[in-house]
Amino acid sequence: MQENATRASASRAIPFDAAKLDRLMDAAGLDVLVATSKHNVQYLLGAERAIFFDYMDALGVSRYLPVLAYPKGAPDKAVYIGHRLETHQRAVAPPWVPQVRTESNGSVDAVMRAARALKDAGVPIKRIGVEMAFLPMDAGKALGDALPDAELKDALLVLERLRAVKSAHELAKLKTASELVIASMLEVIAGQGPGTTKQQLSDALRVAEANRGLTFEYCLLACGSSHNRAPSAQRWEQGDVLSLDSGGNYHGYIGDLARMAVLGEPDTELKDCLAEIEAVQRAAFAAVRPGAMGGDIYVAAERQLAHITQRDCTEFLAHGMGLVSHEAPRLTASGPVPDDTDARLPLEPGMVVSIETTMKHPKRGFIKLEDTVAVTAGGYEIFGEDGRGWNLGGSAR
Repeated sequence: MQENATRASASRAIPFDAAKLDRLMDAAGLDVLVATSKHNVQYLLGAERAIFFDYMDALGVSRYLPVLAYPKGAPDKAVYIGHRLETHQRAVAPPWVPQVRTESNGSVDAVMRAARALKDAGVPIKRIGVEMAFLPMDAGKALGDALPDAELKDALLVLERLRAVKSAHELAKLKTASELVIASMLEVIAGQGPGTTKQQLSDALRVAEANRGLTFEYCLLACGSSHNRAPSAQRWEQGDVLSLDSGGNYHGYIGDLARMAVLGEPDTELKDCLAEIEAVQRAAFAAVRPGAMGGDIYVAAERQLAHITQRDCTEFLAHGMGLVSHEAPRLTASGPVPDDTDARLPLEPGMVVSIETTMKHPKRGFIKLEDTVAVTAGGYEIFGEDGRGWNLGGSAR
């Protein structure tokens, strides 16, 4: 098969902080970085994911594996190995990478081509950083066999540290994603009434997000006194609370937020419960500022939690957001991704944190607020602040 090597425009800027990546690679003892996850390849490439493989990886008897090889200090010798089915896409919008070769047929073929390109470039390849969690066994073995004198080291955390501080362009996407998720939730809440099933609510939210240009990722929802958040045949009835927690993807960046609704008017108890959750959220927001330790967010939240009436059934969580849900900054050793590295490090402008307070009330049900908060030079900014109170179901009918 004839090789397809495309030269990117010389004026195309590298979309990430190459000097920072070089420093991170140097500290980790890496000569070359070989990225193979779709999110990190998107980030390093500065281009949209391959259209054909946006939702799937399996193809025939192999899988799609994008490979971006970046030699430390030598971006002019970087190479991107893509699949043949993304040739037209890369021709329309050429990435910055000097060599863009859309010629692979599967995972092993992709890494073998990347290995040959690195050998031809004449760069040091003694220590190669790979994404162990995103490198298939067949590709990993093939890479090791092709470069037998090289040491393969895990570079997943190097890439996460690189992405921890978002650019203005990334922040704009996260803000848009958050605002569109909230708008979609409010539309669904207002348009649905008694008797609507949780599955129908989830389906309606999927459509609402798609109509706003989002890729629907998930909807966790609970109604009535149940704490079960899976879509089901359970119906939302008069007087029931509804918790909507959804992730909507905007060009790779995830808006992850939660809002509350009720069919009818909220009584005093419900108003008090949500007010307590709001107080915890606001206390956590106030701790978000550049230079503050990441763990200060938890200190502030826990201090406020100690004063609420429903403390025994309320929990708090804060985690980074971006191309990946639960990415850096990592703030807790007891969450879904147990790692508190950033609890002891200062927050930086451009970091983005999801802040969520959840009350599992034994009688009134699942009550939650989740917000996306960016660290700014002067403190913080909330992305998607609408709908924080009790939203009334069926109000648009």
